[in-house]
Amino acid sequence: DGGETLRQGWKPECGFLHYGWEGYNEAIVLYVLALGSPTHPLEGHCYHAWTATYQWENVYGYDFLYGGPLFMHQFSHAWIDFRGIRDPFMREKRCDYFENSRRATLVQREYAQRNPNEFGGYDEYCWGLTACDGPSDELPDVAGEPRRLFGYAARGVPYGPDDGTIAGWAALASLPFTPDVALDAVRHMHLRYPEMLPESRYASSFNPGLASVDHRAWVSPGNFGLDQGIVVMMIENYRTGLIWRLMRDCPPIRAGLRQAGFRGGWL
Repeated sequence: DGGETLRQGWKPECGFLHYGWEGYNEAIVLYVLALGSPTHPLEGHCYHAWTATYQWENVYGYDFLYGGPLFMHQFSHAWIDFRGIRDPFMREKRCDYFENSRRATLVQREYAQRNPNEFGGYDEYCWGLTACDGPSDELPDVAGEPRRLFGYAARGVPYGPDDGTIAGWAALASLPFTPDVALDAVRHMHLRYPEMLPESRYASSFNPGLASVDHRAWVSPGNFGLDQGIVVMMIENYRTGLIWRLMRDCPPIRAGLRQAGFRGGWL
């Protein structure tokens, strides 16, 4: 649209959407593909304009590139192996995006341990705040006090939104970054809340603080392909690195990474 960063969409009746891809999020793979396009490549300065909107923060003692919902630190990593490759922003921070996702995962666990809102179920083994379904967008009376509940929302830490709703699949999708931490969380959540896996597949979310009369947590009726897909891809990347290896040999991916200024490692 003539701006420096990518818009989030285009519609024939109104043109480009007002919202842009700004601040760190899952759009890194979008920028890489656009930069590496063999027919309509994005100019390199657009990527650097995007990284200029990043927020580098210290949360609970971890220096990392902030993104509240966990999916922001996972979805691009399902396709691209960011271990050891750095763009100019990460070279300055002496970090890489893989390490950044590891820190973001540990921030999630620390947030759940601290549990500043005192939600039921939160602890070091029960975490995973991300974009997911929710129990309501009303204002019910929960535990004797009004508590805001959201429908589908991008829940995040430490600034919210947070209504006590957890996506169990989000912990498993961090398997490549923090294997022991992720597997411990998955095992404990499965034991404590088996209802989160209806028909042996992850529900979009569950809320352990909203227990029914039979003491089972509220569970989303939704099973979304987006959630199931990221879990399968990240398990395979952890096991064999299959998807990462395939993408390393993809010319537009390699070209896009280089155009963005990535250097080092396998690149």
